[in-house]
Amino acid sequence: MKLSLPLGAATAFFYALGYPMGSAAVQAATPGIVLAARFVVSALILASIVGARRLAWPQGRQAWHAAVVGMLAQGVQFVGCYQAMYAGVSPVLVALVIAMNPVVTAGAAALALGERLTPRRLIAVGLALIAVVAAFAGRVLDVGHVDSAVGWVVVAVLGLSIGGVYQQRYLREGHPVAVNAIGVTVALIPTAAFAAFTPQHVDDPGRAVWTIGVLVVANSVIAATLYLAAIRQAGAAAVSLLFGVIPSVAALLTWLVLGERPDVGVVIGLALGAAACFVGNDTGRRRVKAPEPCAKPAYLDS
Repeated sequence: MKLSLPLGAATAFFYALGYPMGSAAVQAATPGIVLAARFVVSALILASIVGARRLAWPQGRQAWHAAVVGMLAQGVQFVGCYQAMYAGVSPVLVALVIAMNPVVTAGAAALALGERLTPRRLIAVGLALIAVVAAFAGRVLDVGHVDSAVGWVVVAVLGLSIGGVYQQRYLREGHPVAVNAIGVTVALIPTAAFAAFTPQHVDDPGRAVWTIGVLVVANSVIAATLYLAAIRQAGAAAVSLLFGVIPSVAALLTWLVLGERPDVGVVIGLALGAAACFVGNDTGRRRVKAPEPCAKPAYLDS
């Protein structure tokens, strides 16, 4: 099924908002504290929503699959992103490196799921790469090199991409909100491990509280749930193409929130990323048959 425009646009916006807000948060407190607070509060809110609406939890083996997805797509991704921003990497640069997700996901989906890389998909991946390079060029010219902290973002994009492919391959039951609740809870494991081996402190309690609050609502509750729902609708490879747009959206939001203006390269990246999403959202591509018959996802009956 084709990714719908409202779902794709909403996912991109709320996901992009997390970059400037995450940068603001780690300026007030260390990443371990920010993430632990974010995940704990998010888990409580999401579990309350699931209970109040009586949404379907994934059962048995599906619950374990949801835990793996959460460990990778939430825990590994955000530990990498937040540590990179704490080390001085701009939120726009973090978003640009994360935008490599389409390349990693397309390759992983081809290997793990047997998805055929159609000409449209190859063109879309190429456009996404050009979008990243164009938007990234100004940063490279300014600093003269790629910061070593970008290695943390590489860890993040691997967690996100592998988590998305794993979800499409194995996770087929449970409402997206319930799956997200499991994910943010399990994400506390890599967060706690990371926090245990790095110094933790709070520099600005007031700023830490309100920025973490925004991250909880906009990202852990809204964006992550939309992301899971989008993968259910269109598949991991198609949804990953949103990351061709997210970096430039993040740059615009960073300008509004933090006062950092996007350069011409970022604007070019926005146009090319949008083109990548349009070309790559191919309704005619062959979908992978499930390894075994399964019932209609419970969330469709909610």
